[in-house]
Amino acid sequence: MDGMKKITAFLMPSDENVMQAVEHELRATGWVQQVHLLELEAPLGSASICRMAERNDAPYTLLYIGSSPMALGPYALERMMQVMDDSGAAMVYADRYKMVQGARCAAPVIEYQAGSLRDDFDFGSLLLISTERLKLVVREMKAAAWCYAGLYDLRLRLSRTAPLIHINEYLYTEEETDHRLSGEKQFDYVDPRNRERQIEMEQVCTEHLKCVGAYLPPLYEEVDLDNGDFPCEASVIIPVRNRVATIRDAVRSVLTQQTAFRFNLIVVDNHSTDGTTEAIREWADDPRVIHLIPVREDLGIGGCWNLGVQDGRCGRFVVQLDSDDLYKDEHSLARMVAAFREQRCAMVVGSYLMTDFNLHPLPPGVIDHREWTPHNGHNNALRINGLGAPRAFFTPLLRQLRLPNTSYGEDYAVALRFARRYRIGRIYEPLYLCRRWEGNSDAALSPEKVNANNRYKDRIRTWELLARIKQNNED
Repeated sequence: MDGMKKITAFLMPSDENVMQAVEHELRATGWVQQVHLLELEAPLGSASICRMAERNDAPYTLLYIGSSPMALGPYALERMMQVMDDSGAAMVYADRYKMVQGARCAAPVIEYQAGSLRDDFDFGSLLLISTERLKLVVREMKAAAWCYAGLYDLRLRLSRTAPLIHINEYLYTEEETDHRLSGEKQFDYVDPRNRERQIEMEQVCTEHLKCVGAYLPPLYEEVDLDNGDFPCEASVIIPVRNRVATIRDAVRSVLTQQTAFRFNLIVVDNHSTDGTTEAIREWADDPRVIHLIPVREDLGIGGCWNLGVQDGRCGRFVVQLDSDDLYKDEHSLARMVAAFREQRCAMVVGSYLMTDFNLHPLPPGVIDHREWTPHNGHNNALRINGLGAPRAFFTPLLRQLRLPNTSYGEDYAVALRFARRYRIGRIYEPLYLCRRWEGNSDAALSPEKVNANNRYKDRIRTWELLARIKQNNED
């Protein structure tokens, strides 16, 4: 059996009983020759990653980054080594089960692709890494001094040497430790308490983009904002389907805006059946309210946006408002429109305050996306999961670029296309109240739906990455 031992394992610091249980589970396989604990202060920092390579003479490196007991499936480590050998992968990871309140639940992960650049990509807790490739990339990492981004840096560097392979087989079981709903987890990446971590992750991602030829310098095409004739200066667009509980508040939030210019509201009512249509008709006598019901029945949120933007009554600038949400005060629209000319940009992104249905603030509070900077925001946008809200666009360009006809990621997709060529303006003070309640479409998504959403956004990033590489090669 000693001759078979080919793995050096590293565990995240955790409860001593948990670590002992995990170590026992790994040693019982007969494949693990050494087990080490990662650094206590910065377990996923660059110094800790470098020590993984230094303290390792086995051909495979196993990294367990979970904080709960773990049980391996039959021949799990053998299967991971087999796939790595057959594929030449730099790293392999697998689906797993999670124990939730005593019940075993499937917790699959998704395929890694070129656009899987977000630092919160879920590989699960068990990673098998080629020690040869680990030592190769660590030589380049030794100059780094990351406290938080060591593992992120490692996997991006590994991905440049060989594939990161997803084994879509359930190879282990672990306890679930985060019992929050999907709607509560989705804003973790913009929590201002994680600012130092975000800065490190941005630096690592930017260096990766340079290495793969997708980095864009801060050079932007100028836009003639006075080009074209429009019936008004701005239009607010609200796509809606079955939101009778919130649509009246959203409409009032728009109509109470105070501006020195003409504006209107385009509500794209996507065949509501719950009374939303009748609620919108309460403003039938207000010429500022344009109520559109699509002829087509296959439109997502992006398709509804395209319908509103292409309408001849649409203004020079189009501004977002979701049917669940409200503008913070009566000056939000004016500030968004002013930012176009003040910052000479083709798109503007504001900031928002998280609230409950009754407008009481919720953690993490203000989401201002301060990771966006004029010189590097267009690159960092490939790492994060969104650009903020409310969003506003110069109408002629949005009519050209259009949003994909989906109901998730459509705004992120078009924002990346804008950022590739044009300056994006930012307002860091909250203009928008983002209401979280049980009726939100993303309040409590299944793991399968979360994976589908993440897979699509990663695909969007992959397309954008390829487009930027192509653009750089053509310049």
